[in-house]
Amino acid sequence: MNRVLVLNGPNLRRLGTREPDVYGAASFDDLVALCRDAARHLDLHAEVRQTDDEAEMVRWVHQAADERLPIIINPAAFTHYSYALRDALAQRTAPLIEVHISNPAAREEFRHTSVVAGVATGTIAGFGLMSYVLALQAVAELIAEKKV
Repeated sequence: MNRVLVLNGPNLRRLGTREPDVYGAASFDDLVALCRDAARHLDLHAEVRQTDDEAEMVRWVHQAADERLPIIINPAAFTHYSYALRDALAQRTAPLIEVHISNPAAREEFRHTSVVAGVATGTIAGFGLMSYVLALQAVAELIAEKKV
Protein backbone atom coordinates (compact mmCIF):
# COMPACT_ATOMS: atom_id res chain seq x y z
CA MET A 1 0.00 0.00 0.00
CA ASN A 2 1.46 3.35 -1.05
CA ARG A 3 1.76 6.12 1.52
CA VAL A 4 0.74 9.67 0.76
CA LEU A 5 1.20 12.70 3.01
CA VAL A 6 -1.82 15.00 3.21
CA LEU A 7 -0.41 18.22 4.62
CA ASN A 8 -2.51 21.13 5.86
CA GLY A 9 -1.33 24.62 6.72
CA PRO A 10 -2.43 27.34 9.12
CA ASN A 11 -5.91 27.46 10.60
CA LEU A 12 -7.16 24.27 8.96
CA ARG A 13 -7.50 22.54 12.32
CA ARG A 14 -10.28 25.11 12.90
CA LEU A 15 -12.46 23.71 10.13
CA GLY A 16 -16.09 23.66 11.17
CA THR A 17 -15.76 26.83 13.24
CA ARG A 18 -13.68 29.04 10.94
CA GLU A 19 -15.80 30.82 8.35
CA PRO A 20 -18.25 27.95 7.78
CA ASP A 21 -19.84 29.95 4.94
CA VAL A 22 -16.52 29.59 3.06
CA TYR A 23 -15.07 26.32 4.38
CA GLY A 24 -18.21 24.40 5.36
CA ALA A 25 -19.38 22.84 8.60
CA ALA A 26 -17.17 19.74 8.57
CA SER A 27 -14.44 19.59 11.21
CA PHE A 28 -10.77 18.78 10.74
CA ASP A 29 -11.47 15.34 12.24
CA ASP A 30 -14.12 14.88 9.52
CA LEU A 31 -11.49 15.77 6.91
CA VAL A 32 -9.03 13.26 8.38
CA ALA A 33 -11.67 10.49 8.33
CA LEU A 34 -12.68 11.36 4.75
CA CYS A 35 -9.07 11.28 3.53
CA ARG A 36 -8.24 8.03 5.27
CA ASP A 37 -11.40 6.33 3.98
CA ALA A 38 -10.98 7.59 0.41
CA ALA A 39 -7.30 6.58 0.44
CA ARG A 40 -8.11 3.09 1.68
CA HIS A 41 -10.49 2.60 -1.27
CA LEU A 42 -7.65 3.62 -3.60
CA ASP A 43 -5.12 1.28 -1.97
CA LEU A 44 -3.32 4.24 -0.42
CA HIS A 45 -2.41 5.02 3.16
CA ALA A 46 -3.04 8.70 3.92
CA GLU A 47 -1.10 10.33 6.73
CA VAL A 48 -3.03 13.53 7.42
CA ARG A 49 -1.18 16.30 9.25
CA GLN A 50 -1.82 19.95 10.10
CA THR A 51 0.48 22.68 11.33
CA ASP A 52 0.42 26.41 11.86
CA ASP A 53 4.24 26.37 11.80
CA GLU A 54 6.00 27.04 8.50
CA ALA A 55 9.23 25.37 9.62
CA GLU A 56 7.40 22.18 10.57
CA MET A 57 5.68 22.12 7.18
CA VAL A 58 9.02 22.48 5.41
CA ARG A 59 10.44 19.58 7.48
CA TRP A 60 7.51 17.38 6.45
CA VAL A 61 8.08 18.25 2.80
CA HIS A 62 11.77 17.38 3.13
CA GLN A 63 10.77 14.04 4.69
CA ALA A 64 8.45 13.34 1.75
CA ALA A 65 11.18 14.17 -0.76
CA ASP A 66 13.69 11.94 1.03
CA GLU A 67 11.18 9.06 1.21
CA ARG A 68 9.80 9.64 -2.31
CA LEU A 69 6.29 10.09 -0.93
CA PRO A 70 3.48 11.78 -2.86
CA ILE A 71 2.13 14.92 -1.23
CA ILE A 72 -1.31 16.44 -1.21
CA ILE A 73 -0.99 19.88 0.30
CA ASN A 74 -3.37 22.61 1.30
CA PRO A 75 -0.81 25.29 2.11
CA ALA A 76 -3.55 27.65 3.33
CA ALA A 77 -2.05 31.10 3.96
CA PHE A 78 1.42 29.77 3.07
CA THR A 79 0.09 29.48 -0.51
CA HIS A 80 0.47 33.17 -1.13
CA TYR A 81 3.85 34.06 0.35
CA SER A 82 5.95 31.13 1.57
CA TYR A 83 8.94 30.94 -0.72
CA ALA A 84 10.57 28.62 1.81
CA LEU A 85 7.71 26.15 1.34
CA ARG A 86 7.79 26.62 -2.44
CA ASP A 87 11.53 25.91 -2.53
CA ALA A 88 11.08 22.80 -0.38
CA LEU A 89 8.24 21.56 -2.63
CA ALA A 90 10.42 22.11 -5.70
CA GLN A 91 12.62 19.29 -4.35
CA ARG A 92 9.76 16.80 -4.62
CA THR A 93 10.47 13.30 -5.85
CA ALA A 94 6.86 12.12 -6.28
CA PRO A 95 3.51 13.62 -7.33
CA LEU A 96 2.47 16.85 -5.62
CA ILE A 97 -1.14 18.02 -5.69
CA GLU A 98 -2.07 21.44 -4.32
CA VAL A 99 -5.62 21.52 -2.92
CA HIS A 100 -7.94 24.21 -1.64
CA ILE A 101 -11.37 23.83 -0.13
CA SER A 102 -12.59 27.12 -1.57
CA ASN A 103 -11.73 28.59 -4.96
CA PRO A 104 -8.98 31.15 -4.29
CA ALA A 105 -9.47 32.73 -7.74
CA ALA A 106 -13.03 33.67 -6.75
CA ARG A 107 -11.99 35.29 -3.49
CA GLU A 108 -9.94 38.30 -2.38
CA GLU A 109 -7.25 39.53 -4.76
CA PHE A 110 -4.36 38.49 -2.47
CA ARG A 111 -5.55 34.86 -2.70
CA HIS A 112 -5.25 34.78 -6.49
CA THR A 113 -1.50 34.07 -6.47
CA SER A 114 -0.04 30.75 -5.42
CA VAL A 115 3.72 30.62 -5.05
CA VAL A 116 3.57 26.80 -4.87
CA ALA A 117 1.39 26.10 -7.94
CA GLY A 118 4.36 26.36 -10.28
CA VAL A 119 6.09 23.36 -8.69
CA ALA A 120 2.94 21.24 -8.24
CA THR A 121 1.87 18.43 -10.53
CA GLY A 122 -1.59 20.02 -10.45
CA THR A 123 -4.05 22.04 -8.41
CA ILE A 124 -7.60 21.14 -7.34
CA ALA A 125 -9.69 23.89 -5.77
CA GLY A 126 -13.23 24.91 -5.03
CA PHE A 127 -14.88 21.56 -4.39
CA GLY A 128 -15.01 21.70 -0.60
CA LEU A 129 -13.57 18.66 1.12
CA MET A 130 -14.13 16.75 -2.13
CA SER A 131 -10.99 18.55 -3.38
CA TYR A 132 -9.00 16.15 -1.19
CA VAL A 133 -10.79 13.07 -2.56
CA LEU A 134 -10.11 14.24 -6.12
CA ALA A 135 -6.46 14.80 -5.21
CA LEU A 136 -6.20 11.30 -3.75
CA GLN A 137 -7.69 9.90 -6.95
CA ALA A 138 -5.14 11.86 -8.98
CA VAL A 139 -2.26 10.54 -6.86
CA ALA A 140 -3.52 6.95 -7.25
CA GLU A 141 -3.69 7.39 -11.03
CA LEU A 142 -0.24 8.96 -11.21
CA ILE A 143 1.25 6.12 -9.15
CA ALA A 144 -0.47 3.55 -11.37
CA GLU A 145 0.84 5.24 -14.55
CA LYS A 146 4.37 5.16 -13.18
CA LYS A 147 4.15 1.39 -12.59
CA VAL A 148 3.13 0.67 -16.18
